[in-house]
Amino acid sequence: MNQNELDHDREASPAADDHSPEGEPAAPKISKRAKLILLVVGVVVLIAVAFWYVRHQEYGKYFQETNDAQVQADAVTVAPRVAGYVADVLVADNQDVHQGQPLLRIDPRDFRAQASQAEAQIAQAAAGSQNAQASIDEQYAMIEQARAQLTAARAKAAHDAGEVARYAPLAASGAETRQQLAQLRATAFQSAQDARAQAATLLVQQRKVAGFRAQIGQSEAQRRGAKAQLESANVNVGATLIRAAINGRVGNKTVTVGQYAQAGTRLMSIVPLDNLYIVANFKETQLALMRAGQPATIHIDALGGVELQGRVLSISPGTGGQFSILPPQNATGNFTKIVQRVPVRIALQAGPEARRLLVPGLSVSVTVDTTSAKGDLDRIREQQDRLSGSAR
Repeated sequence: MNQNELDHDREASPAADDHSPEGEPAAPKISKRAKLILLVVGVVVLIAVAFWYVRHQEYGKYFQETNDAQVQADAVTVAPRVAGYVADVLVADNQDVHQGQPLLRIDPRDFRAQASQAEAQIAQAAAGSQNAQASIDEQYAMIEQARAQLTAARAKAAHDAGEVARYAPLAASGAETRQQLAQLRATAFQSAQDARAQAATLLVQQRKVAGFRAQIGQSEAQRRGAKAQLESANVNVGATLIRAAINGRVGNKTVTVGQYAQAGTRLMSIVPLDNLYIVANFKETQLALMRAGQPATIHIDALGGVELQGRVLSISPGTGGQFSILPPQNATGNFTKIVQRVPVRIALQAGPEARRLLVPGLSVSVTVDTTSAKGDLDRIREQQDRLSGSAR
């Protein structure tokens, strides 16, 4: 077969050009237009990736996000200071109350009786004090009487002693009998003894005043004790009417009329819906640059995607596990490292309409912008390098 015949066969069988000499199909050819489109798409993707990387390094990595967050409030537990039967319940479930508003009343009759008993003890102590004072006044009169008797006894003793001194020379000279002198001496001795007895009587009467004054002191002490009991009883009477300590809404009410309430037993709670905040539990790996005052973006599930603003108030001084009822003890048993979470308190900035829908316990997603502290890690490294250098 010559060359012309071979060319004719190729023209007659164009399908033979679509296969390789081994019988495999030839690779499809890409047009220049398609190559240009692919090149443009590749360049755009590279630019987008580079832009995302630069933005992530400059901004994105400083935004820390968590959905382990809830709305919280510092609810006040309502509990009685005194025990007794509940006489009245003055509020209903989910009722808004203001500070000082009466919530419930415990039967006050027992405590009023205690107050009356204390008042009677005060009056009794006052009467005892007045009686002791009257005894003191009477005793002063008896002291004056004893002092007068002592003066008279001393005068008589002095007179009798003078008579003995006058009769002694006469009896020695024989002008008077010795019997008379002996009688005078006996009389003088008796008068001296009477004077000493009157002095002792005066001393006894004077010392009785101190005893009556001690009775006054005892009565005053009893009066003060009864007054303290009265004040305590009055406090208990006042405590039978339980009032709201804060503004808020009544929740978790478990008290009913006729129920016996023990002192300190929770009867209801008051939730301050005007002072709500967010507690976000961030991982420990997210806290390196988190500081108080940083802005936060808040999404609450109950608000259907509405974005709220907030700011970091404070960071807990310990992880959640450290403040649990049974904190972990990693020194016992096998240890498995688990990323811990730290509660972060975030102030919530919301309008009145949004706050009407917020209650404690709602699920929240929080994103904190930590850009303001992005240089802190460099400063920490520099400080540690200086410390390491000085240690060497």
